[in-house]
Amino acid sequence: MQHTFPSSPYPPLPDDLYAALRHRAQEPVPPSSRGLYIAGRRCGQATLAACDALRGQPGVRIEADSLRLGEGVRAGPDLDAMLAAVAHTLRQADCLRGWRDELLDIHDESDLRLGAIERAAVRPLGILTRAVHLNAWTTDGRLWVARRALNKATDPGMWDTLVGGLVASGESLDVALIRECEEEAGLAPRHIRARDPLRTVLRMHRRLPEGYQVEDLLVSRCVLADDVRPANRDGEVMEFATVTPGQAHAMAANGEFTLEAALVVINDIRAHGAAR
Repeated sequence: MQHTFPSSPYPPLPDDLYAALRHRAQEPVPPSSRGLYIAGRRCGQATLAACDALRGQPGVRIEADSLRLGEGVRAGPDLDAMLAAVAHTLRQADCLRGWRDELLDIHDESDLRLGAIERAAVRPLGILTRAVHLNAWTTDGRLWVARRALNKATDPGMWDTLVGGLVASGESLDVALIRECEEEAGLAPRHIRARDPLRTVLRMHRRLPEGYQVEDLLVSRCVLADDVRPANRDGEVMEFATVTPGQAHAMAANGEFTLEAALVVINDIRAHGAAR
């Protein structure tokens, strides 16, 4: 389905808009949260609800300013088993927003991998995630965008980058992007062969109802051939559209994009320049 967007004759200057978006994406840690340590290494910021749910569980120690899991346990099957038990305990205590049956890797502040945990548990524990995005352009300078399905748990019905998703446990950044391209837009590797390397836009810090979002936003850009049409495969997209840079800017200013998508899109427009 093709969507028509009105143009905005006097949108804010891109630099002003991007600064405002960055400000929204840099919120301090919730004052009532506690630093998360796994196997003795700092790797998150846990909610008080998560701390209360885990109190008294094996391998859990709660201090005035920290939640400590698996102290003295080395990375490996034993720690992963404990992290699985942590996720299930949080689920039983209604601390999680859904359950995805997907594992995401846990890294400490030096980027050392410690283990993996259920995706739904990362926000209550404030664990770093990595999201890869693709900004795909047409040969005549329009940007492909995707509208999120109405049954999405977060930001239903909002506009997004053509492709965007979290890096799963054990995946490289490039493998994750290729997988997401196929699932969300039906794009094969040959369609995005000439894409730019992934680059980091920023690290988000945002308070959410279920916890704290700490997320690296990474983006690649490419130009899709005229005969390529995105086609969703996983049911998470309700429609695709192409918009001019000016329209994309107006959509971001009007709050029609998710915050992540707005940051990625406006950063791209600023970096490469485009007339409205």
